[in-house]
Amino acid sequence: MSAPPDSPAGQRAGAPRPVSDFIDFDLAAKLAPTLLRPGPAVSAAEAADVVGELRDAARDAVGPVAATARMRTEGEVPPALVVDRASWARANVEAFRTLLGPVQVVPSPRRGLDLPGAARVAVPVDRAATAVGRRTTGAELGSLLAFLSSRVLGQFDVFSGVDDGGPGRLLLVAPNVVQVERDLDVDPGDFRRWVCLHEETHRLQFGATPWLRRFLADEARSLSGDLLGHPREASERLAAALRQLPEVLRGPGDQPGTGSGVGLVDLLQTPDQRERVARLVAVMSLLEGHADVVMDEVGPQVVPSVATIRARFQQRRGGKGALDQVVRRLLGLDAKTRQYADGARFVRAVVAAVGWDGLNEVWVSAERLPTPAEVADPRAWVRRVHG
Repeated sequence: MSAPPDSPAGQRAGAPRPVSDFIDFDLAAKLAPTLLRPGPAVSAAEAADVVGELRDAARDAVGPVAATARMRTEGEVPPALVVDRASWARANVEAFRTLLGPVQVVPSPRRGLDLPGAARVAVPVDRAATAVGRRTTGAELGSLLAFLSSRVLGQFDVFSGVDDGGPGRLLLVAPNVVQVERDLDVDPGDFRRWVCLHEETHRLQFGATPWLRRFLADEARSLSGDLLGHPREASERLAAALRQLPEVLRGPGDQPGTGSGVGLVDLLQTPDQRERVARLVAVMSLLEGHADVVMDEVGPQVVPSVATIRARFQQRRGGKGALDQVVRRLLGLDAKTRQYADGARFVRAVVAAVGWDGLNEVWVSAERLPTPAEVADPRAWVRRVHG
C-alpha cells in the first residue's frame, strides 16, 4: 500500500507514489458536470426517440461493419450506452483513473528557491503544497473534459475493464449527435446511422484483436509515468513551451518556414518522449483511418445521404472560427484531424495493394502495426509484412 501524500514516507526522496496522490479524480468527476455547456433543446419525447434510434443504429451497424472489414468478434456484442455530456465526462474521469491508477511517480521531494544574493536553496515540499497541487490538477482535468464533452459524438472506451477482462464500452453522446445533425442540416436518421458505423468499427477493432487494448494501456501507462515522473524537468519544458506559444498559435502555413502545427502538449516532451508519442500516434492514425474507411465503404449501403453528410462533416472537422482554431491548436486537436486523413490514406493504399485480408495482417501482433514512417509510406508496410 502506498503512503499517503502527507506522510513522512510519502515525502521521502525517490519514494514512488501513485498518480492519485497528484490528481484529484473525485474532484474532476464532480467539477466537470458543473462546467458543461447546455445541450440542444429537445422535448422528453424527442430525447427518447434519439436514444432509441441510436441504440438501434449501433445494433444494426454490427453486421455490415464486420462484413466489410472482414473481421469478427467472439461472443455477444454488448449494447451501446447512449449518454449525456455529464455522463460522458464522468466516464472519462474513470477511464483516466483506470489508465493512470497503476502508474507510479517518483517526484522531486525538494524544490529550489532563488534567494537574492544567495545560492539556490532546497526546501521540502510541504503537505499543503501537495494537496493544493492535487486539487489543481483535478480541476484542470475536470475543466478539460467539460470542454471536450460538447465535441465528442461517440467513443469506444478502450480502458474500461482493461485490467479485469471486461469488453470495453461503446458510448454515444446523444445531445452532441443532435446538435451536429442540426448544425449540418442533414437527415437525422441517416446521420445517426453514419456515426454508429464509425464507432462500431472501433468496437470491432478491439473486440476482434484482444491484445490491442492491453497493448495501448501498457504503452500509455509507460509514457504517462515517464511524462509525470520528473516534475522539475516538466516545469522547465513548460517554461520553454510558453516561450514558443506564438508558434503554436500561428500554426502551419501561416508564414513560410514557421509554425509547427503541434499542440502545447507536444512542446512539453523530450525528444525520446516525442518519438514514443509518434509511435502511439501512428497506431491511433491506423484506428481512426480504418474506422473512416470502413464507414465510407458501408455508408452507401445503409445511409442514403452519406455523400452529403461526409462533405458537410469534413468541412466541420477543420474548426468553425478563430477562437476554435486557437483552442484546437493549444490542445493538439488538429493532430486528431490529421490522424483521420493520414490513417485513411494508409488503409486505402494497403487495401488497394493487398486487399482487406492483406490489411488485416496489421491486427495480428504489435510487431505488425505500422510505424510513423509506414503510415506516411504504406508501400513500406506492405513490403515489410507481405514481402
